[in-house]
Amino acid sequence: MSNRYYTIRLKRVAARRARARRKRSRPKSFKTEEAANNWAKDNKIANYELKNLKNPGNKLKKIVVVPQ
Repeated sequence: MSNRYYTIRLKRVAARRARARRKRSRPKSFKTEEAANNWAKDNKIANYELKNLKNPGNKLKKIVVVPQ
């Protein structure tokens, strides 16, 4: 059974969700330094620094290319 008000509410909820999804873009991250270097080379970034976002004691890596 459909209701006109229910349909209007669904459209409003969908519009609210679409507005909430707008997030700022994050920098691309990599698991290895080799992959980060290759990506920087492919995107023609000359001066850059590799920054590890994980803690130094952590075995896993999350590397971000930071242009200078």
